[in-house]
Amino acid sequence: MTTLVQQVKKSLFFRLLLIFGFTVVSFFLIISLSLRAINQTEITIETIPDFYMRNVESIIEDIGTPPNLSNAMRLAEELDWTINIRNPIMRWSSDPDYRLDVDNSTFSRNLTTDAEVRNINNEDIIRVNRGGYDFYLYQRSLDENRINFFVVYVGSALAVIVLFLNYFMVNNLLAPLRMLRRGAERIQKGDLGYRVESNRQDELGELTESINLMADSLQSMLEAKRQLLMAISHELRTPITKAKLRLEFMSESEEKELLREDIDEIDLLISDLLEAERLNNEHAVLVDEPVFISEFVQGVSEQFLDYEGGINIERPEEDREFYLDRLRFRLLITNLLNNAIRHGESNPITVRLEYRGDRAVLEVIDQGEGIPEEHLGQITEPFYRADSSRQRNTGGFGLGLYLCRLIAQAHGGELMIRSKSGGGTHITVNLPSHPPDSKSASAV
Repeated sequence: MTTLVQQVKKSLFFRLLLIFGFTVVSFFLIISLSLRAINQTEITIETIPDFYMRNVESIIEDIGTPPNLSNAMRLAEELDWTINIRNPIMRWSSDPDYRLDVDNSTFSRNLTTDAEVRNINNEDIIRVNRGGYDFYLYQRSLDENRINFFVVYVGSALAVIVLFLNYFMVNNLLAPLRMLRRGAERIQKGDLGYRVESNRQDELGELTESINLMADSLQSMLEAKRQLLMAISHELRTPITKAKLRLEFMSESEEKELLREDIDEIDLLISDLLEAERLNNEHAVLVDEPVFISEFVQGVSEQFLDYEGGINIERPEEDREFYLDRLRFRLLITNLLNNAIRHGESNPITVRLEYRGDRAVLEVIDQGEGIPEEHLGQITEPFYRADSSRQRNTGGFGLGLYLCRLIAQAHGGELMIRSKSGGGTHITVNLPSHPPDSKSASAV
């Protein structure tokens, strides 16, 4: 017995088998009992009780001859019988439907000299001949259809109850699946510290433990990756600084200028990597302060007015105060405009700011080469470039839009991209008036 209980606890499939087995057996019993009850109601007329056999004389006397129809109707109601009275000029029955055709009844046995028992459709009736009248007495039929419907209703109700019990048992049995789904969603969104709690010992308990172990592994690997990246970036700062210093002692030449550009590119890449790690969901640190957003967008965008295609700035006359990390919001606008200029093919660029409720919506629209549709889902991933053959001076490092997405998300907003090849790119950033509470962490 103990082994069976342990098997039930440890096997989800065994419990499901028991539940569905219980359901099948319950339905079989309900259907069997219902059919048996319906079959029993088919014989709705019982044998006439001896009491009525013995008192048939007093019943006829109460009716009288000639018969008093009021008394006959009263007796029919009291006895729950049908009384049928006939003579050559009279046909009367307490049952207006004339359920039994008494004329077709057959003799069964005598009760008295003027009373006999007759039979029709396996049902006994009493016939009394007195004073020139034939009195037929027989039991009222039970409402067979009503009884059958009652049995069907009761059986159906029991079946529904069994189904609901089945549903609640299965629902309770599979409840950990909903917990696992919520846990997987939270882990997917970056909450690697979340763990699904479960004390189950069956397959779902094992699955829960596996998911928690997977989250532990992911958290460890990502943290190790982050620490390695931060350490390498810091260590690279020293030789970069030395290289810049030695570069200053070199005589001016084309080679020196190319070397300076390469060093600046490496320095920018390191800065972008460090910034990306700071803005990671788990480590985001914002220094938010009140900023008049319309004026700020105008000021940053005007730094690019020397773009040959022209920049059209559209902003509302009303200026609102938003709480933003000024440096990072400037980086977002700068990256978006640099990206638009790099791929805008010298066509006009539109920078538009508007308010939608309590949110600010910033749009940067270019009319350049666009982004093929198959790349839109990955274009904001780190180091992803739609054209892998691009040189860095045209395609960048693949970190610009990634940083923009991280900055928008750190402020509680989102970045959306609409584009098609040859049709330009439309990037939208919407931001709330206040960013969510950022986790405190030391700056890198």
